[in-house]
Amino acid sequence: QVQLVESGGGLVQAGGSLRLSCAASGRYFRGYIMGWFRQAPGKEREFVARINLSGGTYYADSVKGRFTISRDNGKNMVYLQMNSLKPEDTAVYYCAAGVWSSQPKDFISWGQGTQVTVSS
Repeated sequence: QVQLVESGGGLVQAGGSLRLSCAASGRYFRGYIMGWFRQAPGKEREFVARINLSGGTYYADSVKGRFTISRDNGKNMVYLQMNSLKPEDTAVYYCAAGVWSSQPKDFISWGQGTQVTVSS
């Protein structure tokens, strides 16, 4: 398995941008689909975006056109560039390693999460 550590969260005004980073350690990073999920207070964890080894991506409809996921396989890093942020994007964001799926149960390694707060 891989160990994951997120960073880059914070407080931003609506319309602003943030870039989240996820550092992976351990073996077989390249063997995993990497994903970003988020969880707002009182809500279930929801899928945001995922990326495969060759850079193929898939996004939730709610973030399509605003968020961009990327990975640097040489540095074992995954990124989530978030633009045009909205108050409803406020959540704890998690990096995860798994398979080509939008379901949290299909991801076997998770980071500790990083808080993103968007003020109106």
